[in-house]
Amino acid sequence: MARSSDGSKATEGVLRPSDHIDSTPADGGGLNEPKLGVLGYLRFFWRQLTSMRTALVLLLLLAVAAVPGSLVPQRSADPNGVAQYFVTNPDLAPILDSIQMFDVYTSAWFSAIYLLLFVSLVGCIIPRIRHHWQAMRARPPRTPKRLSRLEGFVRDERAEGTVADAVDAAERTLKRAGYRTERYGDSVSAERGYLRETGNLVFHSALVGVLVTVGVGGGFGYQGQKIIVEGQTFVNTLLAYDSFSPGRFFDQDALDPYSITLDQLDVVYEEENLDALGQPTDFTAHVDLLDQDGTTSDGEIKVNHPLRVHGNDVFLLGNGYAPVITVRDGEGNIAFSEAVPFLPQDANLTSLGVVKVPDALPEQLGLVGFAYPTQGYLDSGAMTSVYPDDIRPVVSFNVFTGDLGVDDGIPRSVYELDTRDMTQVAGRGTDVDAIILEPGQTQDLPNGLGSVTFESMPRFVSVDVHHDPSQLWVLVFAVLVLLGLLSSLFIPRRRVWIRVTAGADGGIVSEYAGLARGEDPGLSAAVSALAKQHADRL
Repeated sequence: MARSSDGSKATEGVLRPSDHIDSTPADGGGLNEPKLGVLGYLRFFWRQLTSMRTALVLLLLLAVAAVPGSLVPQRSADPNGVAQYFVTNPDLAPILDSIQMFDVYTSAWFSAIYLLLFVSLVGCIIPRIRHHWQAMRARPPRTPKRLSRLEGFVRDERAEGTVADAVDAAERTLKRAGYRTERYGDSVSAERGYLRETGNLVFHSALVGVLVTVGVGGGFGYQGQKIIVEGQTFVNTLLAYDSFSPGRFFDQDALDPYSITLDQLDVVYEEENLDALGQPTDFTAHVDLLDQDGTTSDGEIKVNHPLRVHGNDVFLLGNGYAPVITVRDGEGNIAFSEAVPFLPQDANLTSLGVVKVPDALPEQLGLVGFAYPTQGYLDSGAMTSVYPDDIRPVVSFNVFTGDLGVDDGIPRSVYELDTRDMTQVAGRGTDVDAIILEPGQTQDLPNGLGSVTFESMPRFVSVDVHHDPSQLWVLVFAVLVLLGLLSSLFIPRRRVWIRVTAGADGGIVSEYAGLARGEDPGLSAAVSALAKQHADRL
């Protein structure tokens, strides 16, 4: 280190005062950045979460996360479809089930996105509401000194008039145009378009409202499925449902007492277009409603046109056939006589069903069968249905004897027969042909086990009863979302100034200019229109 003639230090060619002390260089020669610490990182992540950009990303992510719910059957809406999916896709179904694809809307990952979106919106909206409230109460800003630098600048000189009268006229003109004004000496500052930010806040607040009401509705609502055969009655009690999905806060006392009787299911099939022959074009379920007070009424349920009953929406989900089967045991007693819903297996309603007869003597019986609404044959000789309407109905059964497993306390599906502890006595793989019956026919079972009668083949419908107490509020908030979005898109936020000064040779000089928040292609035209209106008042 060298010392200059005036006593200062010279370090590598740079002069320093004599009392200068160099600081210790940072390790590695890098920049010294402040450490955030735990609180700093929490504040940073909170600001990122509550930004509008994050809220929009989460909203888009929620929409994407809801897509699998429309591609894969859901347990809450279609439990039979889920069971069928496991049968048709035995390898893929367990994988999808492990990531909650059959319970998308109640899954952990969907709920996490939902809650993060809620927190993000609330954390974003509250500061903006406070800032918007302060902006609405604040005075319009002072008039800039050089209006000529602003957009839409207009200058107008007049040989007559006074400055005071011109400023008064300017204030009246701006107020008439819907501006909030403030007078600063010989100029008027005006502002309008607060509804743009108000609409923006209404839009995001209504989104929060939708999230809250959907959550509350899901907590107090319920959804249940029931198969109703023609001529049978469904009573709205908890035990009457085939499957039931209550909300977290559901109380069974909230079930309104009423009953629905299915009189008839009308199905219209395409008969003119040969390329779509047999395709259903319309479903109409005719029902009778009975209230607790004894009043009755008629109703119809159609696809996408649910029946409204006591605040419940009754949707038509599916349909099929339910052959009425009567089984007499080896002692001649009627051990079973019911309509058994068969599950459709193809477009022509070739249907698979199971009949379980636990009370048969001397041993329990199980029948696995097919129903063919219009019997036909494949090239292989196997029976099939060639048309979905019941033109030539036939049923066929394979017969099993043994333990049905219904007495061991383990829940069993009514659509499946566990034959591991049973012996097949009729059908493929035995010396006895399968039971084949037309309506009204009876056939004896082998080994003196009794007989089977095919009585008739009525239709059934699968209905979904949906109760959501938040529907009205969801509609209200959805309308607010739309109104808020429209106002935030189409209402411009503008500031306009008018300054009036005395001319050099007498008269007045009026200057007009505007400023917009964001893109506003109509600002120049608006300033010119205000200048013309002001000139007309002078």
